[in-house]
Amino acid sequence: MGRRVVIAEDEAIVRLDLKEILEDEGYEVVGETGRGDQAVELVAEHKPDLAILDVKMPGMDGIAAARQIVSQYKVAVLILTAFSQRDLIEEARDAGALAYLIKPFQRAELIPAIEVAMARFAEIRALEEENEGLEEKSRSLEEQLETRRLVDRAKGLLMDSYGLKEHEAFSFIQHTAMDKRTKMRDIAQQILEGVVSPS
Repeated sequence: MGRRVVIAEDEAIVRLDLKEILEDEGYEVVGETGRGDQAVELVAEHKPDLAILDVKMPGMDGIAAARQIVSQYKVAVLILTAFSQRDLIEEARDAGALAYLIKPFQRAELIPAIEVAMARFAEIRALEEENEGLEEKSRSLEEQLETRRLVDRAKGLLMDSYGLKEHEAFSFIQHTAMDKRTKMRDIAQQILEGVVSPS
């Protein structure tokens, strides 16, 4: 698991808190800023494993920064927001954010949120690698999105019906696909159809 982080948060005190917690937990903060546009530059320069972005920042908001970072670099993104508005959270997710945290947050909430973002990022990388054999770029992107949707639905079903944690559900799909020498997408479909299940 990667441990290098860029922090973008316009409140200096929150940024300091974040840095302190991360360093205590063994993460390396490779860049910090209070501006969204600088966050994109820091990610380009340092190639971190994770970018933590506040929604409201000067220069560029966190959602626009997330969109740019996700489209250009292989980085997990966690969004910080003082608002728990549903539409804002969905907008952040559409921009490529993999997890979010509502401020003010506790230390006990930060690390699990980071772990969710990193685990989801690892899943996306695994799905992308599976799709890399596809010839056409546009078809590949549609396939990736469709695969992610199917895998997410199958994960949800495994979590609800068998009490699995998110990473266990993904791991089951991934390993079953390897064992059967097929794609995760096909296994996800079979799980949704009730053909495949954890014994």
